[in-house]
Amino acid sequence: MNNSMNRRAFLQQSSAAALSLALLPSFKRRVAPSDKVRVAHIGLNGMGTAHLNWFAKLPDVDVVGLCDVDENHLNKALATLKGHHPNTTAKTYADFRYLLDRNDIDAITCATPDHWHAQIAIMAFQAGKDVYGEKPLSYNVREGQQMLKAQKRYNRIFQLGTQIHAGDNYHRVVELIRAGAIGKVHTVRLWRTGTPPVLGPANYQTPPSTLNWDMWQGPAPASLYTPERCHFTYRYFLDYSGGVFQDFWCHIADVVWWALNPTGLRTVRARGEAPEGIGDAPKWIDIDYAFEGLNLHWTSTPPNVPGAEKRGIGAYFEGDKGTLLCDYSTREITINGVTMNDVPEVPITLERSPGHQQNFIDSVKSRKEPESNLAYARQMTLPMHLGLIAWRLGETLEWNPRKEKFRHNRAANALLSRENRKGWDLV
Repeated sequence: MNNSMNRRAFLQQSSAAALSLALLPSFKRRVAPSDKVRVAHIGLNGMGTAHLNWFAKLPDVDVVGLCDVDENHLNKALATLKGHHPNTTAKTYADFRYLLDRNDIDAITCATPDHWHAQIAIMAFQAGKDVYGEKPLSYNVREGQQMLKAQKRYNRIFQLGTQIHAGDNYHRVVELIRAGAIGKVHTVRLWRTGTPPVLGPANYQTPPSTLNWDMWQGPAPASLYTPERCHFTYRYFLDYSGGVFQDFWCHIADVVWWALNPTGLRTVRARGEAPEGIGDAPKWIDIDYAFEGLNLHWTSTPPNVPGAEKRGIGAYFEGDKGTLLCDYSTREITINGVTMNDVPEVPITLERSPGHQQNFIDSVKSRKEPESNLAYARQMTLPMHLGLIAWRLGETLEWNPRKEKFRHNRAANALLSRENRKGWDLV
């Protein structure tokens, strides 16, 4: 059956049920209305507000729609948009499916909780819309596979919201590593410090009248409403996300996948601790990945290497000629005991970004893949899911990268996907 007709039929039925720091371009230019990309924003608190502010400032974007299941967030976002464009005619929605049914929208951004990322993106692809999706790419491995399949089928553009990717520092780190400045890299250490807040006890109550709690949960398992499970702190519940680890993996793993493109993952081993309170995402997690020719380690505390203790997040590349330590905006290269912040002999080989959001808009117009495209983002995100599975099971897991399945482990393979809540499997 035609996907558009499926969506319209659902909308007709559901209306009765009342489902009610990237670099922005420094230049300004005049753009004819016919050359503007019409963008709508889904999920408008936190990063969604950042999306709105970023795209509203781009001269070749017209923000035409806003959507959130929380009426308070929606009203605040509309006021923010009017601050940029007082005469805006953007329409507001409580249900993203009505927004996707519009034929005059070219692209959407998605900054919902993690468990909604894949379905919204896939439905946007089906509706002929390009997607700027906030990280992580998907809630689980299977969703990422489905997203890539749908993107290819409907010939859509996708950009993952790894805003740091656009910065000069990551570009330069990649140039240095690829040029062999520290030799062949055999080990990488990634870390992010910080623990989740202690949540609870659960304060179960009637959801606020301004919040559609049923739709907020969507495909996730049903739960009674408690403020701790909603909005910002949702990320500390495995029903929706994967805690501090899942929140930050993509931001720092990005520079590793860009520079080295690790392949041939063989084993995943994890250690960690459950949190206090009602949250269940890891309090801390350490993971060892064995790739072909590369060992990669994630820790929740800085590794015991020079300079790491000063950084709350970072990547440490170990090569046979030296080391490179970096975070979002700084880098230190050490060769033969001498530490420097650059190797001038290594040429600039990567084109610099016009800004992560502008890169997406340029790709929407040109139909050329953006910097953090879906195929790349999926490969970079996949080990994150596998690390959480290893922690949940407390086992060393063997991975078959060709089949994208664990070897001889039914319980681990069962966690590669999840059955969506009845009535919310929309694609």
